[in-house]
Amino acid sequence: MHKKFVLLSFISVLLVSVWLPQTAQAVEVIDEKLGVPIVALGANLSEDEKANVLNKLNVSAGDDYEQVSVTGQDLIKYIPNGNGNARMFSSAKITRLDEGKGLTVEIVTPENITQVTRDMYATAILTAGVEDARVEVAAPKAVTGHSALVGIYKAYEDAGGTLDTERTNVANDELSVATKLAEQSNVDKDEVAQLLTEIKKQIAEQAPASKEDVERIVNEQLSKFKIELSEEDRQLLIDLMDRIRGLDIDFSKLSDQMTDLANKLKDKIGSIDPGFWESVKQFFADIFDKIKSWFKS
Repeated sequence: MHKKFVLLSFISVLLVSVWLPQTAQAVEVIDEKLGVPIVALGANLSEDEKANVLNKLNVSAGDDYEQVSVTGQDLIKYIPNGNGNARMFSSAKITRLDEGKGLTVEIVTPENITQVTRDMYATAILTAGVEDARVEVAAPKAVTGHSALVGIYKAYEDAGGTLDTERTNVANDELSVATKLAEQSNVDKDEVAQLLTEIKKQIAEQAPASKEDVERIVNEQLSKFKIELSEEDRQLLIDLMDRIRGLDIDFSKLSDQMTDLANKLKDKIGSIDPGFWESVKQFFADIFDKIKSWFKS
């Protein structure tokens, strides 16, 4: 009996020694090169709404991050035809990543962002020049989601990024066109984002020399995706893509930078090295074999 008690005590000690090194790896490390995450909160949020948004963005009081407020004046800065008196509720969190890591976007409150999808944000902010970053968007109540772009821009620049006004202007218009097509032309939101992405990739690959070439590309992609637009909306899309043609953007990288966020996010257990779980499995198998031998002796 004494030997069995000793063995069980030994098992407990080993479990603690195996588990502690793994949990220690979960400690967050501050990136001294790229800086801490930037959280841009809508200026019109109440204190309760701020707390709600911070919780949705997975930000706690003890976390190391910078917080900025997004006001109507910021809206005018980044969206020239915006209303300085607009009420700002959409918020965003940006974490800069190493070069080549790409752009990922997540809407953590999809029930409250009613018009703009994750891929719409991604394709628009890539047009604006936001690269190699993890972007999270949240709102405490139902909003269209357009003003979240302002928070993304402000947070990105506060994190050390540089944005070109011409590119942000085009990106703003791109998001407006995307939501218009989805809402008024009865085109699925995901199909709109896919259409815009593919047109921009073709512009990058074919380097159209004229607006007529852009129109051909647009028509080809509309046919490919079997999307029918009114002449007005088709021309709106052509005009937008012709403006994008004049920007210095390598859209051939878009597919890689639009990596599906769902494939990168794992729960805590799933993110632990599978080899660790195999070693635990083998450890218990060995222990139970040993226990059996004790009871047989």
